[in-house]
Amino acid sequence: MEKIVIIGGGGHAKVIISILKKSYNYIIIGYTDNVDRGSLLGVKYLGNDDIFTKINNDSENINAVIGIGQLKDPTIRIKIASMLEYLKIKTPAIISSNAVINEEVKIGSGTVIMDGVVINSGTEIGKFSILNTSSSIDHDCHIGDFVHIAPGATLSGGIRVGCNCLIGTGASVIQYVSIPDNCIIGAGAVIINNLNEPGIFVGNPARKLSNI
Repeated sequence: MEKIVIIGGGGHAKVIISILKKSYNYIIIGYTDNVDRGSLLGVKYLGNDDIFTKINNDSENINAVIGIGQLKDPTIRIKIASMLEYLKIKTPAIISSNAVINEEVKIGSGTVIMDGVVINSGTEIGKFSILNTSSSIDHDCHIGDFVHIAPGATLSGGIRVGCNCLIGTGASVIQYVSIPDNCIIGAGAVIINNLNEPGIFVGNPARKLSNI
């Protein structure tokens, strides 16, 4: 079993801790945060992210997972991912044992897949993305880096989602639609046509509400 550190001490981190506890692949050695939140589901506080400089100089091989959610702006997650890459700390994909991952699915490093997620054949998921609880990604989709698919969102087959996007809770995307980089799809929105520019999209059918 390999050792792993959680980055972040909020609700998203707790969900990841619960997923890792069901895995036989990792031992959680602690979490980092700017604030000491005490024991987090039995996981101890290690300090802030400066601890990774020390970890990088140790002989032990340590993994890390970003336990900070992505509600609107992925900037913090991108910054942390760059730090981990610079320090050459491994960032494996974390996949719940209660997710369904079908054949010929590719998942990038640092991506987290929560309980109840279904990903069908031929789909590719980028790096450091979040596929949240009970979201559904059908066949032959392409999801970019730093994308958050929120709980209960449904993506039909052949969809392309660019980088740095948020697909909101319960949103639906019709088959073969393309969504460019830097889009926010509101909760419950229904995307039936290609989106041609970044922005915030809401409603059924979805319309552009504003720029980001």
